[in-house]
Amino acid sequence: MPTNPKPPKRTVVYVDGYNLYYGRLRGTNFKWLDLVHLFDILLARRDQNEALDKLRLFTAPALAKFATHGAASVEAQSAYHRALKAKYGDRFEVTYGNHSYDKSGTLLPRFARGRPFDRTDRVRVWKLEEKKTDVNLALCMYRDACRGSYDRIILVSNDSDAEPALEAIRQDFPHLLIGIVVPLPPHATGAQVHRRVSGSLGKYADWTVASLHDEQLFEAQLPEMVPTKKKPIHKPSHW
Repeated sequence: MPTNPKPPKRTVVYVDGYNLYYGRLRGTNFKWLDLVHLFDILLARRDQNEALDKLRLFTAPALAKFATHGAASVEAQSAYHRALKAKYGDRFEVTYGNHSYDKSGTLLPRFARGRPFDRTDRVRVWKLEEKKTDVNLALCMYRDACRGSYDRIILVSNDSDAEPALEAIRQDFPHLLIGIVVPLPPHATGAQVHRRVSGSLGKYADWTVASLHDEQLFEAQLPEMVPTKKKPIHKPSHW
C-alpha cells in the first residue's frame, strides 16, 4: 500500500531589506522583485520537501528629503510593499524601523586622498542611519523559533549584526535548519568586493547561497500591474 507523504517542512524567510537593496538591487532593473515567488522557486529547486509559509521583510520607510527621486521614491516603496501584500496576503509581512539623522549635521573627520587621518579636520555631513531594523529582525527570528512556528529558517542578509541571533537559535533550537542567502551579484566588483559572504553568518548555516543571479531576479518579477480589491498597483515608472 502507498505510504502517506510527509508534510512539507514549514519554512520562513527573513529579509534584511536595506542589505538586499544596497547589496543587490540598487542600480538594476530588478527592484520590482516578487520576493515570495523568488523563494518559492528556490525551495522547489532545492527539492527538500520545504514549503514557504511566510516571508518577513524588515526595512524603514524611505525619506523624500534624502531619496534620489524625492516623493516618487517614497510612493514607489509604498506601492511595492502594497503589491506584495495584495498578491500574497498573510504570506507576506513587512516590519518597519525608521531613519534617524541629526538636523544640524554630524561632525566627522574629512577624508583627503593621500593624507593621513586628522581628527582635528572635521566637516559637518548629513548622516542618515536606519534604526531598529536589525533588532526587529533578530527578535522576530528568535521569537518565531521560541513559538515553534517553523521547521526551517532562511536569512537574506550579509550583515554580521545578525550573528548573535543565529548563534542563539543554533544553540537553543538545534533542530531548526538554517539557510543563508547572500544578496550580492555573482561577480561583485568595486566596493562590493569587501562585502563578500560573511563568515560570521555562514558558520551557523546548514546551507548558503552565496549570490543571486540576474536570471533568478528576472524570473521573479511582479507583473507591471498588480490587481487589488480597489485600484490596481502599477510598477513605478523610474523602476
